[in-house]
Amino acid sequence: MYYLLYGICYLISLLPFRALYVLSDGIYLIIYRLVGYRKKVVHKNLANSFPEKSEEELREIERKFYHWLCDYFLEAIKLLSISKKQLDKHFILTNPEVITDCFKEGQSVGTILGHYCNWEWLSCVGKDFDNENWKVGLVYHPLNSPASDRLFRKVRSSIPNGVPIPKKDTLRYLVEYKREGIMSIFGYVYDQAPKWENIHLWLPFMNQDTPVFTGAERIMRKMNNAVFYVEMSRPRRGYYTCTYHLITKDPKSLPEYEITKRFFKMLEQTIRSHPEYYLWTHNRWKRTHEEFDQLFVVENGKVLKKKDPQEEK
Repeated sequence: MYYLLYGICYLISLLPFRALYVLSDGIYLIIYRLVGYRKKVVHKNLANSFPEKSEEELREIERKFYHWLCDYFLEAIKLLSISKKQLDKHFILTNPEVITDCFKEGQSVGTILGHYCNWEWLSCVGKDFDNENWKVGLVYHPLNSPASDRLFRKVRSSIPNGVPIPKKDTLRYLVEYKREGIMSIFGYVYDQAPKWENIHLWLPFMNQDTPVFTGAERIMRKMNNAVFYVEMSRPRRGYYTCTYHLITKDPKSLPEYEITKRFFKMLEQTIRSHPEYYLWTHNRWKRTHEEFDQLFVVENGKVLKKKDPQEEK
């Protein structure tokens, strides 16, 4: 199954960008017009995030979102065969020197980002490194499908200086790199819906009370990383720019959760500028604060399930 999937995707990746987007337009008609992939989730998320917008405005964002979503999948596949020349043309890092300066000063970097624009292309930030010993840690959550998981690891393995790292092994890699004196930049996609036991903080985000996972902040504090927010923009179809915004070079100097709070404020500003490039199919707000308070309590930094009074009887 993997070899069949890889073969099909590799052939697709060989298409020029113009043909790739013709294919994307066809896929859009299928998943949006015919199948209606997660349309209820998308519309609910948009309506709750932008209560000030009219139904017509929400539908326009929705249509643009599905167009971009189809582009995203094909652009990710394109990484299987894209040349350095093409990558440099279509993906521009506006200030890569802020990362390499940290490396030269002996400090590794942690970057935090959201599911905005093409985060798979953000894996390519090592393309401008002039030192093959500098590593880009591509932290990922293994997919349920073994074939799909292997394919996306293949995509990420083709990235210059990139090292695909399962989420559970993140700290082990960081410690090993630090022990060996290897400079690294690790990217954390920081806006997933956390599991109940990983909720230690609720924040206002996109007009909704939002549970957040703070594990990445704890790791960056432990490793004393310079912390940057990664902002992506899409000037036109097939072209992306990436800009690093410094949050802190001394994470331990900030109050607990301050890095997380700053990130979500910055991400919301980015989303509101062009909301069609955010992953609205993700059921981000499926867990509510009210339900959390009914079922769980936080003691000594740990989320514990409340005892059922009926069980005590």
